[in-house]
Amino acid sequence: MMQARAVLLLPLACALSTGQWRSPLNDFQKLKATQLLSLSQRGRDPEQEEPADTEECARRCMLLLDCRAFHYNHQRHSCQLLPWTQHSAHTHVQRNIHYDLYQKKDYMQNCIRGDGRNYRGKQSTTEKGKNCQQWRLKFPHDHRFSPSLRNGLEENYCRNPDRDERGPWCYTTDPAVRHQSCGIKKCEDTVCVLCNGEDYRGLVDHTESGQECQRWDQQHPHKHPYHPHKYPEKDLDDNYCRNPDSSVGPWCYTMNPAREREYCHLHKCTTEAEKRLSDTTTSCFKHKGEGYRGKVNVTVSGIPCQRWDAQTPHQHHFRPKAYECKDLRENYCRNPDGSEAPWCFTSLPSMRVAFCFQIKRCTDDVEVEDCYHGNGKLYRGKISKTRKGVTCQKWSARSPHVPQISPDMFPTLHLEENYCRNPDNDSHGPWCYTMDPSTQFDYCAIKPCAGEKSPSTLETADDVVFDECGKRDERLQLKGRIVGGRPGNSPWTVSIRNREGVHFCGGSLVKEQWVISTRQCFSSCNTDLSSYEVQLGTLFKDPSPSDPDKQALPILRLVCGPSASDLVLLKLARPATLNKRVALICLPPERYWQQDSAQRGQAACDEQQGVQQGAPRPGEGE
Repeated sequence: MMQARAVLLLPLACALSTGQWRSPLNDFQKLKATQLLSLSQRGRDPEQEEPADTEECARRCMLLLDCRAFHYNHQRHSCQLLPWTQHSAHTHVQRNIHYDLYQKKDYMQNCIRGDGRNYRGKQSTTEKGKNCQQWRLKFPHDHRFSPSLRNGLEENYCRNPDRDERGPWCYTTDPAVRHQSCGIKKCEDTVCVLCNGEDYRGLVDHTESGQECQRWDQQHPHKHPYHPHKYPEKDLDDNYCRNPDSSVGPWCYTMNPAREREYCHLHKCTTEAEKRLSDTTTSCFKHKGEGYRGKVNVTVSGIPCQRWDAQTPHQHHFRPKAYECKDLRENYCRNPDGSEAPWCFTSLPSMRVAFCFQIKRCTDDVEVEDCYHGNGKLYRGKISKTRKGVTCQKWSARSPHVPQISPDMFPTLHLEENYCRNPDNDSHGPWCYTMDPSTQFDYCAIKPCAGEKSPSTLETADDVVFDECGKRDERLQLKGRIVGGRPGNSPWTVSIRNREGVHFCGGSLVKEQWVISTRQCFSSCNTDLSSYEVQLGTLFKDPSPSDPDKQALPILRLVCGPSASDLVLLKLARPATLNKRVALICLPPERYWQQDSAQRGQAACDEQQGVQQGAPRPGEGE
């Protein structure tokens, strides 16, 4: 049982010297969906779960000197205080979706802040390789320090009980050497910043002026759009400095209500390290095209690009000198912010940015082997990589994805190892669950066998009357429709929105749970659409949150059409509710052919070449 006699820690006994409110969660590292179990802890038992929110749990743990971590149970809204961490002996972590594990930073980090007086790591050798003497022993070196919960003098771990400016130290087991510094690095020195720090994953949690960082999973004192669950690839952990918006360098929101955000004091990597840029290409692009260094300087629709070193007609913060490793030369298409593909600011004042989707994806981005007949339902080969080169997950595994199709459920479908298969008769061919946590499944790097062709269904047919779908409600007012911002009232049109809620493309509702759009809106068939959504049922391009007719539905996955097609399908997380504002667009029956000379209605987005005219890029700070 936690000891009730534990005393208040000084940092928590009073407010910050500035009088600012401070979250006790700032002292903890969080592991989502994780439970910490102890096999043997010398008879010590954790506290029973007690109702509380996460901040109250953290506050309780900080008040107890022998509390090192706590579980938070989302189902019961309660916490369990723990006297150990995952670094303690005889403990192990396991996945549990009902729990989040919070552990004190001082016990988890292998670096120090300031002089390291609060360091509680497990290093037990000096910077010159000497073994440390146990703190409870007075031999071979006698000393005045007595271990206690307050000073953390455990075992023979490096500590700084006298606040030595050189950091943690220890007495050594060498009779000729009384004590030595342990040489533990400061957190700002352990990980250097490569390029502009988009990939920085270090443990610095203070800004260059000394302001403490706000946790990314909190909205106070500053509200912000960078929710960790919306940007899983950005690793917005705890309150550590990160660069989720392609700024000049890593930054954070601060705990000072008067100062929203600041850059962090970090060291640049050496020149040799900065040369490490993989997948540099000139005639095609790989992945998202961040390494593209070619000289294409027009958008997919032929609009000339604005020079990166110019601020007209569009002002921006991507100045070449601030982003030296991004190669922002001339007006060439580039991808300095990790968008879907190379892009540029355009030379048209009315169109801020556009993608350069005319640049082809490199053919060697994935290695295509083997072939399949028909739709690959009978494929029994041993290819185990997706067309993007990601390794397939074993069909029998449950991590990183819990499969809906497994050998236990379908023992006759030959779901062996992690080989590509087509157990659900998918028309696009063999597929697999992937080892990429952000991509549940993808199609495999396998081509149809030579001579295999899809039968054509486009032949002349009799006139068809559409009377159950595709009708506009002419009584609706002619206001800005969500797609393209033009007046219209087509109830099948939808607005496709990115993680910030910004419209970037349009589409049409073909079934209650399916939207059809154009491939130009997406860089590849493997685009990560987590936290993207579609909006339906509103007459306005920017509807208010209280719009009674608006339906916002998350996008579950993207399915590309045949290789010669420019169409994609978006599966929604749940079916749309059909009403006078939301209806299905007409699909022609099989073998129906629309003559070229016939009059066509236009309900598509005029700006479906990438990004809506005049709209800021996702994550753009200016």
